[in-house]
Amino acid sequence: MKTCFLFTLLYLTTLLTQAQVVTDSVKVDGYWRTFHFNKPAATAKPTGLVFVLHGSGGNGQGMMRETTAMQQQATADNILPVYPDGYKKYWNECRKSSPAEANKIGINEQGFFAGMIQYFQKRYGINDRQVFVVGTSGGGHMAYKLAMTMPAAFRAVTAIIANLPDSTNMDCVASGKAIPIMIINGTEDPINPYNGGDVNLGPNMKMGRVRSTDQTLAYWASLARYEGKPSMETLPNTDPGDGRTIERYTYKAKGQPEVVLLKVIGGKHDYPKDIDVHLEALRFFERQGN
Repeated sequence: MKTCFLFTLLYLTTLLTQAQVVTDSVKVDGYWRTFHFNKPAATAKPTGLVFVLHGSGGNGQGMMRETTAMQQQATADNILPVYPDGYKKYWNECRKSSPAEANKIGINEQGFFAGMIQYFQKRYGINDRQVFVVGTSGGGHMAYKLAMTMPAAFRAVTAIIANLPDSTNMDCVASGKAIPIMIINGTEDPINPYNGGDVNLGPNMKMGRVRSTDQTLAYWASLARYEGKPSMETLPNTDPGDGRTIERYTYKAKGQPEVVLLKVIGGKHDYPKDIDVHLEALRFFERQGN
């Protein structure tokens, strides 16, 4: 059994190594917006789609290089990862104070994602009930925006090292509809403060205030009609040397969207080593069913 697993992993790794990276674009309100993905093999028939969003100042190809394990597993599970580029490396997300040009000129992100979904439906027959999004930092804020403003388009969302903007910094009109969501935040994050406060990416990139992680979790849990406290479990400490432990807080009930927080105790504005956060996101997405 172990030999079979290793063979499958090596086979998928070889496929990804040999895969043809496709860069394409859709035009939205006069702007060409680009995205990247590994072209599926001729025999593959992906049914699901997961958008993987980079942080502020990053790009889609950079995220491709960081998520090889998730790409391998997604390929095996017939899910196609797609890596969009923010406008000039930034997203027009919900932080009113963001000085990014994408925010200042009001880039139409909803149109971009709707256009990409249509693109992959037309070319690969993607099931529009199996579309997911996971984002890191600024990409996490973009994931929140998609969850708040077009929840019907996404089956589930994961936001990593990101809290919702507070009321003074909120620039989105939320639908008020619940959606399955997972949050992964570190308690010692100096950029996205776990307990809320100002987000500062540098002298010219002050992004305004965000809520605390507990308040962010409570927002989504309330939309999903949960009351009381979530269940809690401590995840195995697979890397004792990194000085971090992870607690999982879960709201889950029949007929209600699952809402999860992975609290990385000692975590900063980065990924913990105890888990692969993108694989965790993929597992979370696949739990949500049809």
